Amino acid sequence: MEEGKKKTLLSIGGGVFVGFMNGLLGAGGGMLAVPLLKKLGLQQTNAHATAVAVIFPLAALSTVAYYLLDRFTVEDAVVFLLPGTVGALLGGLLLAKLPAKWLRKIFAAFMIWAGIRMVMR
Repeated sequence: MEEGKKKTLLSIGGGVFVGFMNGLLGAGGGMLAVPLLKKLGLQQTNAHATAVAVIFPLAALSTVAYYLLDRFTVEDAVVFLLPGTVGALLGGLLLAKLPAKWLRKIFAAFMIWAGIRMVMR
């Protein structure tokens, strides 16, 4: 198969899968998007930044679906909004300063930690 077609199919299939998992699990699609974006040729830092740009609208759509299904209340969510916004801003600023080597290690540690938590619950 031609390299361009293969990349296009991987992009479309991967995008559908990341979106599906994001909607199903209520976010966490970045753990799938970052490796996919790296496989598509992005550098580590760019893959993380692009994953955030991709996950944001997916999370927004998932939020609407969960809200319409009465799965959360705005009151419960709002307590995380300001601290989460501050954390996202700080993380975004730090991303630009971290070497790719450290970013990979932090990302791997988080994935391992998240996996262990999921299995142990």
